[in-house]
Amino acid sequence: MKKAALHNLGCKVNAYETEAMQQMLEIAGYEIVPFTEAADVYIVNTCSVTNMADRKSRQMLHKAKHKNPDSVVVATGCYAQTKEEEALLDPAIDVVIGNNKKHELVERIDAFFKDDTDNEYVADINNEPQQYEELFLSRTAEHTRAFIKVQDGCNQFCSYCVIPYARGRVRSRKLKNILAEVNRLADNGFKEIVLTGIHLSSYGVDLSEEENLLSLIKEVHKIEKIERIRLGSLEPKIVTDEFAEELSKLSKVCPHFHLSLQSGCNETLKRMNRKYTAEEYKAGCDRLRKYFKHPAITTDVIVGFPGETEDEFNITKKFLEDVHFYEMHIFKYSPRRGTRAERMPNQVDNQIKAARSAQLIELGNRMSEEYREYYTDTIQTVLFEEEVTINGEKYFTGYTMEYVKVAVKSDKDLSNQFIDGKIVGKLQDDVYLMER
Repeated sequence: MKKAALHNLGCKVNAYETEAMQQMLEIAGYEIVPFTEAADVYIVNTCSVTNMADRKSRQMLHKAKHKNPDSVVVATGCYAQTKEEEALLDPAIDVVIGNNKKHELVERIDAFFKDDTDNEYVADINNEPQQYEELFLSRTAEHTRAFIKVQDGCNQFCSYCVIPYARGRVRSRKLKNILAEVNRLADNGFKEIVLTGIHLSSYGVDLSEEENLLSLIKEVHKIEKIERIRLGSLEPKIVTDEFAEELSKLSKVCPHFHLSLQSGCNETLKRMNRKYTAEEYKAGCDRLRKYFKHPAITTDVIVGFPGETEDEFNITKKFLEDVHFYEMHIFKYSPRRGTRAERMPNQVDNQIKAARSAQLIELGNRMSEEYREYYTDTIQTVLFEEEVTINGEKYFTGYTMEYVKVAVKSDKDLSNQFIDGKIVGKLQDDVYLMER
């Protein structure tokens, strides 16, 4: 029996695809071993969102070949798609499989074992019509929460981003296949589903008028064994009154919304080629707060984008304070080869980026603690996930619907169970203590 090891880099979509490829290999008779062990085949699902991601992808591919020089090393994913020629010239890489070709993984590995010159499977994802690539899961590495990929590709072309070139245009998964997968996962004990995609808000734009993200959520909501539905990253303009109001009627939908921002300054947003203004973004947050009680709103922010002046940064900082997020992911702008932003004038000095990033991280930490403190002395329902040791004692940890992390002392295994209890205060960092 041949041994295979897989390693994932990047986003939740990549993680979903890596788990699907692992199941394909298991069905084909491979023994799956940890990436740190010797294997006959290594698969690295690569990322290319930044230059650093490219570098990490190459490092992991080289690490695999070093572990076993006689192994077959497969590069797949976004680095393989965008840097095909570079990957094919790399002596550490034996097989290159682009996005939309992962379903052929086993077939392509078999072909390479028969003919080691047969090693290139990268579609022209930007110029040839592409269909949604169907991959399937019946379980995931997570024990309670399953990420479901429902969409691929992006049509936005933000000036700093290479992803549309790595993933191609928007392609939506057929509803019947999504529901079949959710039912399989529900039958295998999963209680929480996270709907995810490269540009989730675009789900359905290539389907009929009746099919969109809201209609998809409503269909998943009907599946009895699923008790929670969580959403991946959303574009702010999708949050209309109708969208927010209809979601608020669905009891399984978690009031936890990640709305991608990047900047709170309209001039910066224009240079980024984002398709909304700060005012439109704020209106979306206000709608969520109108229809949901104390929703968790999280976001991404890029600091030091080309041309970002001190005034523009201060406008963004004030905007973040006004919106008052639960959590913020702060990124220092990094030039990405092949994007318009890389060629823009007035690139910001790295020391300035670091100083601005530190300010926003401090702000984010403060707002996050304020958000979580709201739940002290309230009764909450928590889906528990795993046993951990905190301050030398055993606890089970899990999350509320708003994704506040909670711990409770227990001698029993509480994994994948819903427990009601009172939040009595902070236990450690971002973990709050529950008493039953």
